[in-house]
Formats: sequence, C-alpha cells, structure tokens
Amino acid sequence: MKEEDLISKKELLKIMDISYGQLYRWKRKKLIPEEWFIKKSSFTGQETFFPRDEILDRVKKIKSFKEDASLDELAVIFSPNLSTVFLEEKDVLKQNIVSKNAINLYKDTHKESKGFYFNELLFMNIVDRFIKSGKASLEEGKLIMNTLEKNYKNFDGRYCDVVLIRKFGVAFCLLMLVPNEIYIESEAVLVLKVDSRECVEELKSKMNL
Repeated sequence: MKEEDLISKKELLKIMDISYGQLYRWKRKKLIPEEWFIKKSSFTGQETFFPRDEILDRVKKIKSFKEDASLDELAVIFSPNLSTVFLEEKDVLKQNIVSKNAINLYKDTHKESKGFYFNELLFMNIVDRFIKSGKASLEEGKLIMNTLEKNYKNFDGRYCDVVLIRKFGVAFCLLMLVPNEIYIESEAVLVLKVDSRECVEELKSKMNL
C-alpha cells in the first residue's frame, strides 16, 4: 500500500475528534478490522497507520450510528456474512464483476459450476489482476487459483497479500498475512504482489454490498 493511501493514528484521532480509548474499544468490538492497524517504522520508532479512505469512512459511520445502536449491534452491521453471497455466471458477466478469462480458468477444474460464491469470485478477481498486469501467464494464473483454493481459508477472514515469485522460469505463489515484508534471494524475482483487501473492497463495491 502506498504511503499516500495511509493515515497515521495521530492524524486520525485529530481529524475525526476521537480518543485513543474510543479507537481501541471499537477495535475490541471488531468495528474496525485488526488488519487495518498497520505497524510501520518511523523516525520516532514504530507508528500505527490505517488505510486512509476505509478508516475515515468507517469512523464517520460509527459516529453517525452510535446514538441509535449499541457497539454490539454496530459489529453486526459492519460484519456482513459475505460467505452466503451467490451470483449466477450470467449475472457475473453482465455486471462485469470478473472477466470471462478468469471464469474459464476457474471452470477448468469446476466444470459443473453455474454460479459462484463470494470467495470464488474473490479468487477470480485476484487472478484477473495478475493476468491483466501482463506479468503472469494463464498457467501461473492456475497456480495462483489453486493456492488460494487450498490455503485462503487458513487466514480465517484476515487479509493477506498474494505473491508471485519466479526463479529460473519456475513460478511460486505465496499467501502472506498483512502487514508483511518480503525479502528474497538474488536469483528469484518478485513478479507481483496483490492485496486481497483491495480485491474484497472492489468486489463489494461492484456487487453493492
């Protein structure tokens, strides 16, 4: 995530006129996702940052709702059960949610699928980003899809980065909990890293969730 897309905790508290205690109470109640608290090194030591647009929008909503709803009720509002979201293939294509290429790649191993749940669409969205970048081949797209299907559930709703590394022409796909830092040997190349959080938010926006 680029520096300009982040806001520091100090700046957030000042802009939104909230206290340190409020912020962490909302975190404990899961009104603000754990993965939005991003630790980064600064000249004063270690500082906490947040994805700017998401946290500002979330705090505004919490402040506007909190007079009429308890924190527990707000937790339900801000935690939609995305796992139950389902769209038929024709609607996915009609709404341009993911590309036909991504659907075909998914259906190579799921030939009977007539529709898709949210996580399946998320995996296709992520693969789309790799292929459309021009940096990953269709075969590497299959590798990424397979890695997501087997391992994404282990993150238990937490966001991860999807990383493609290539060494001597052989591709490897990694899923890494956010935040992270990547260091690789000199013979290997970091092809591309895709933020699953950005893909989730993009999907939710396209599907009006």
